Amino acid sequence: MAGGGGAPAGVKKERAEQYKGRVTPFVVFACLVAAIGGSIFGYDVGISGGVTSMDPFLKQFFPVVYRKKNLESENNYCKYNNQKLAAFTSSLYLAGLAASFVASPVTRKYGRRASILCGGISFLVGASLNAGAVNMAMLLLGRIMLGVGIGFVDQAVPLYLSEMAPAHLRGGLNMLFQLATTLGIFSANMVNYGTEKIRPWGWRLSLGLVAAPALAMTIGGCFLPETPNSLIEQGHVHEGRRVLEKIRGTEQVDAEFEDIVEASELANSIEHPFRNILKRRNRPQLVMAIFMPAFQILTGINSILFYAPVLFRSMGFGGNASLYSSVMTGAVLAASTLVSIATVDRWGRRALLIGGGIQMVLCQVIVAIILGLKFGDEKQLPKDFSIVVVVLFCLFVAAFGWSWGPLGWTVPSEIFPLETRSAGQSITVAVNLFFTFAIAQSFLTLLCSFKFGIFLFFAGWITIMTVFVYFFVPETKGVPIEEMILLWRKHWFWKRMVPPIEGGEFAAELSDIREFM
Repeated sequence: MAGGGGAPAGVKKERAEQYKGRVTPFVVFACLVAAIGGSIFGYDVGISGGVTSMDPFLKQFFPVVYRKKNLESENNYCKYNNQKLAAFTSSLYLAGLAASFVASPVTRKYGRRASILCGGISFLVGASLNAGAVNMAMLLLGRIMLGVGIGFVDQAVPLYLSEMAPAHLRGGLNMLFQLATTLGIFSANMVNYGTEKIRPWGWRLSLGLVAAPALAMTIGGCFLPETPNSLIEQGHVHEGRRVLEKIRGTEQVDAEFEDIVEASELANSIEHPFRNILKRRNRPQLVMAIFMPAFQILTGINSILFYAPVLFRSMGFGGNASLYSSVMTGAVLAASTLVSIATVDRWGRRALLIGGGIQMVLCQVIVAIILGLKFGDEKQLPKDFSIVVVVLFCLFVAAFGWSWGPLGWTVPSEIFPLETRSAGQSITVAVNLFFTFAIAQSFLTLLCSFKFGIFLFFAGWITIMTVFVYFFVPETKGVPIEEMILLWRKHWFWKRMVPPIEGGEFAAELSDIREFM
């Protein structure tokens, strides 16, 4: 249980209106360095699809796919259906899934900065192995090391950004992670477009260039401050206060400091965060930690980003045209994330999630109709309809970029109380990487089996998640991160699971008892 008679109760009252401070250059620098981790994640997402469409790479590592790809009689939807090829893409996310559980205690005990540095070193090792790969074992080991880096970075960076940002700008600053991710994807597409012409070793350059942002993040991470929340949780109260004053640009930080101290007192009274997060009063946050990242992947976005060149080639685009189309979608994704950064703290999270969901459903359904009527097993998509499909893909990617892309990370990272924040983020990362792995491993097979129906499959999931947001996701705009617990007590559904504050610890204990009755 959370505690006995005199156990800390956490944040007891709202002090948001008393918060002081501004966005200082110090915060901007720290957030930019931390967000580089997102660019590495994005680069890894975007690079694999282009590399797996390059003939020299396929000849060396996947000769069966190379031969099947050039058979005229082969079903267009099934040319790239190969589990070994899918494993090249998906192994990274399976490794990240396992690493995220190791990253959680590291992030809590040693701080967010320590996990960022661990991730940077893992990225450097993985990039070196991939660039110099001479056999399948070396190639997969490199992908696994990159996955370990993703597990640590995805665990630490969203938390770091949420805790460093002022409450009224937390959404926008937190989205630097997603903006960096989209820029990483766009960069990967541009790199693939250029290295595809460098034969036979262009693919090595594509896989090895991830070392550049990894090195920048690792060196920059050595100069990053730890967040005040993490410092105070570790017992460095005076240092935490000093950093808080520095990042807010004022000494008038009493209200925010008191919130963090109260939250850290409760956090330090919790010996088993993962066990604690399963208790009834933490049910709202647990549900969000599972459903938000799962829904983010079930939009189908990663299928397009992983396999954009492969997907466009399957529809009859030439090699250069398929890479050019994937560059276009990457650019749209990066630009649309800027829209989200500019509007999230004005319009709120719910409006963007619901609006983006509706736009994505419409795009997926129309693409499915066009492919169902105009594209078959052995016939190419007419040029006019090919252009329409690319436009629809861009509209779909744009909707994702200003809604579920950034907010699928932002919302889970800002809703957990300090005592379960690392555990909650670990669950968020694990769920995200599990579904990313599952989709990456199965998409080529699903495309072969479902054909155009794969887009209706994803449209169905987007409909479900849009309804979920409407009924169950509260608006977190402007709510201080350590006062988020008070928000659940006001929600029409979740308030029945969160004990009222008037009852203090007695109500919390009673909630725990009822859970096991």
